[in-house]
Order: sequence, then C-alpha cells, then structure tokens
Amino acid sequence: MEDGLNVTIDPACLQKPPLAIDVIKQLDVFELCLYAMLTFMSCISLLLYLEQCVYIYKKLPYPKKTTLIWINGAAPVISTMACFGMWIPKAVMFTDMTSNCYFAVVVYKVLVLLVEELGGSEGFLKRFSGEPFRINTGPCCCCCLCLPRVPMSRRMLFWLKVGALQYAILKTVLSVLCIILWTNGNFDLSDLEITGAAIWINPFIGVLTLASLWPVAITFMNTNSHLRSLKIVPKYAMYQLVLVLSQLQTSIINILALDGTIACAPPFSSQARASMLNQQMMIMEMFIITLVTRFLYRRTYDPLPSEAHDEDQKTNVLVEHDV
Repeated sequence: MEDGLNVTIDPACLQKPPLAIDVIKQLDVFELCLYAMLTFMSCISLLLYLEQCVYIYKKLPYPKKTTLIWINGAAPVISTMACFGMWIPKAVMFTDMTSNCYFAVVVYKVLVLLVEELGGSEGFLKRFSGEPFRINTGPCCCCCLCLPRVPMSRRMLFWLKVGALQYAILKTVLSVLCIILWTNGNFDLSDLEITGAAIWINPFIGVLTLASLWPVAITFMNTNSHLRSLKIVPKYAMYQLVLVLSQLQTSIINILALDGTIACAPPFSSQARASMLNQQMMIMEMFIITLVTRFLYRRTYDPLPSEAHDEDQKTNVLVEHDV
C-alpha cells in the first residue's frame, strides 16, 4: 500500500534472467522462426570470417595479416556472442564482456593498421617525422581549436600506441574483476547506489574508452589523405559503426530498461527483455557489417604513393598558391 493505493508488481519483473530452457518453452512459431533466422545469420557471419581469415593468411605478409584478422573479427565475434546471449540470457554479462574485451583489442589494432599501411613504425616515422599533427580531434578535444599542433616523433608515436593499448589491457583486467565481484554478489548493473561496484567501474571504463579512441582518431585524421587509395575512410567508418552499435546502442537500451521504458514480459524482466532486444538487433547489424567489411578487405588496391610523390604534391600545391 502506498498513498492509499494498492501497488502490485508482477513478480516476473523482479526476477533474474530466465534459463535457456524457459526461453525455448515460451517461444511461439514466429519467435522460433526469428530465433532460427538470427542464429543462421550469426553462423553465416562466423563462417564468412573464417573464410576471410584463410584468405588473409594466404595472401598477406606478417604482421599485417594478424592485424587484419583481428579487425575483421570484430563484427563476427560480437554477432556470435550476441547469439549465445540471446539463447542463454543468464550468460549475457559474460558474452557482453567477451565482445567488449575483443573490441578493446581491435581499437589498438586499428591504430597498428594505420601505421603498418604506411610502412610500419620506421616507415611511418620516416614519412611523418617532424610533421605537425593535429590533436584537436574527437572524442576528447574536437572543440579545443586552440590546441597547438604537435610534431610527430618516435616518442609521440609511442604514446599514441600506449594510449590505445591501455584500453585493451585494463578493459580485460576490469572485466575479470567484474566477473569475480558478480560471483560474490557485489556487481549488479542495476545497482546505482554509491556503494555499488558498477557505479564506480563503468564510468572508469568509459573514461578509458575515450582515452583510447583519441590516439586512433589523431592518427587517422592526419594520415587518411595518404591512404585514400586503400579505401581507409570506409574501413574506418565500419570500425566506428561497430563502436557506436556495440557501446552506445547497448548503453541506451540498458538505460531505457533501468528507467522502466522497456516493460517486462514474463519470463523476461525489464532488463532481461532489453538485453534480448539488444542481442537480436546486434546480430542483424553485425551481419550487415560483416558483409561490407568482407567486400572492403578483399579488394586489390594500388600501392601507396612514395614519400617523394607526397613531397611533389606538396610542392605543386605551394606553387599553385603562390601563383
């Protein structure tokens, strides 16, 4: 009784995620067909990725092939984990953390790819050493137009790599910590109390994420003009799209569940239903991204122009401006 009114809450809305057998039992014909189709899409994504791995392994030299295998695996791995989470709701925390840890490595690998496409660390430094790099890029300093340009050096390249690598390492460590706390009942995403572990760990992970995306954005914004022939812009766009869908979309849906916008539907509580909807959307989105990524990375591109060619272009531009 509250303010003279009887308030009744469906017990299912307060329950933990259902078991896989409970999910299967409550599926009607349409939902069974939907689950089967999404599972099929997830399997196709994984098979296409495995075939892509064989192609990359045979056609490309080391270490570039290792980098491309990691990057190409972002969408299929997320899709596969989402499929497991869709069928086994109790495992969602583990599947989401696996996907996030994998993508944390992909963030670093995108930076490595940009450097390797320009001749590796030595070739990159030979081409850009002393050249001023813009650092007022997203997601951290896109509005800070007054920031000075920083000349590229071996030390700066090192810190760019460290900035991206820290997320891959710390995200994995914090994920293991979250699982340990969860098994002891100390970690719950719905617990927003100041004494809860989630309210401290998740914002810290958000800061680490932004700190890792910034070095990648700096490198891309200052080198993408040299990599146009390799279709680096659509490749980077696919990486950004996976980031938005796997991080921002999931966060928005979880917030909607916590504030009651997404209603419970037995045997799913509000959070479990929101998670199920997110997994289903993720499978479809990652399937499309897998197809696009496969198309981008299987094409044969012209070799990059030499450093002398870049210098000639700069000279021509200066002459045109003088005239």
